[in-house]
Amino acid sequence: MPSRTIVLRHRARDYEVAIAPEGLVRVDGTEVAATAGRNGTVRVGRDPVSTAWTASQGETRWVFLDGRVFEFEVQRPGRRRRSVTHHGTLTAPMPATVRRINVSPGDRVERGATLIVLEAMKMELPVRAEAAAMVEAINCREGDLVQPGAALIELDEVEER
Repeated sequence: MPSRTIVLRHRARDYEVAIAPEGLVRVDGTEVAATAGRNGTVRVGRDPVSTAWTASQGETRWVFLDGRVFEFEVQRPGRRRRSVTHHGTLTAPMPATVRRINVSPGDRVERGATLIVLEAMKMELPVRAEAAAMVEAINCREGDLVQPGAALIELDEVEER
């Protein structure tokens, strides 16, 4: 069976992804071993092996890897591209339940800090800060069911110490 090629868009950049049946994925020419597991899991790499969780809805794909959430949009020829999410706002990447909020308005957070923990598909998904920031506002409560794109936390980036 020949490989299948799709184009994914993440943060205004397109990636050509070739999926080969023998467990290799080529992203812009770089090969990565990937094996699909149960319940949307994917084992990535050879040594060490990481586990990623995936979910999809329509043309949108979410990948949760090492506490980070990556949102991709499948690009079909001739289709309009979506606008990029507003910078400084942490949004829900997919339908999920807010399990834990680890910050309060006025808190200073460092890059990599877990700000909020979501639950989707019976998995806890920690969402971490991409950069040092000050928490401006929290727009959800623990237990809330949030939809994709819902603004959860407003951040104001600051210089790292």
